[in-house]
Amino acid sequence: MNLGLKDKVVIVTGGSKGIGLETAKSFAEEGSKVVICSRSLGKLEEAAAYIKNTTGVEITYFPVDVTKLDEIHSFVNKVMEKFGRIDVLVNNAGTGTYKPFLEVTDEELQYGMEINFFAQFRFCHKIIPIMLEQGGGSIINVSGSTGINICPEPFYASCTGPAKSAEIRFTKNIAREFGKQNIRANCVVPGLVDTPERFEKWEREMAKKNLSVEEAEEVKKAWAPNNSTPNNRWGTPDEIANLIVFAASDRGSYINGAVLVADGGQDKS
Repeated sequence: MNLGLKDKVVIVTGGSKGIGLETAKSFAEEGSKVVICSRSLGKLEEAAAYIKNTTGVEITYFPVDVTKLDEIHSFVNKVMEKFGRIDVLVNNAGTGTYKPFLEVTDEELQYGMEINFFAQFRFCHKIIPIMLEQGGGSIINVSGSTGINICPEPFYASCTGPAKSAEIRFTKNIAREFGKQNIRANCVVPGLVDTPERFEKWEREMAKKNLSVEEAEEVKKAWAPNNSTPNNRWGTPDEIANLIVFAASDRGSYINGAVLVADGGQDKS
């Protein structure tokens, strides 16, 4: 299926690993001009090499801390200097803090809002004027299931859930405000996704011990009791990337203001 993404300029934040990396790779396979950012230059270089080795496509990358407004502005300016337009913005950068409410620190609360909701707001605030001037564009904000569900133990999300909820509501607002100017905005909401670095973080926070591969798989199944998937499996980054790329593409041209949930049929009752 031709998604109409060839030569489109695509930004993917948090593009050096996990969902962001697979999303960047998928856009590259479609012939897009991909730009990724994250804080670590080394990881960006590794990501670019991975995409070149697997797709034959060279991508562009710049180190950016998405919690810093000046770095966001500088990054977008560099993209415009190089390509002159921005057709797709994928706001993927984010994190999660999962712990009992009374253990959440004020620093975790502030950081969670900055790297999740504030970053998405600020990127859109900088890029939507560019899309208006060029006649349109597509925005995908990546949220998380804690934004729509009260998740079971141990995924206490009193810190992260409100930030993810804000991303969902924000997406609907800008979709309504700018849809008539040919700018679509949609929110992709992943459930549990199997990315090694993220699981290791959760393991440290919640399991609090080093697990063997076998033990880790059992913990993952126990953490996903409501998934309607064989053997309670988690999703994979490329499965979420497929949804992001389609929703951003011309093939998804009538999808606007949607909350696209990819959580393996998690029971929400």
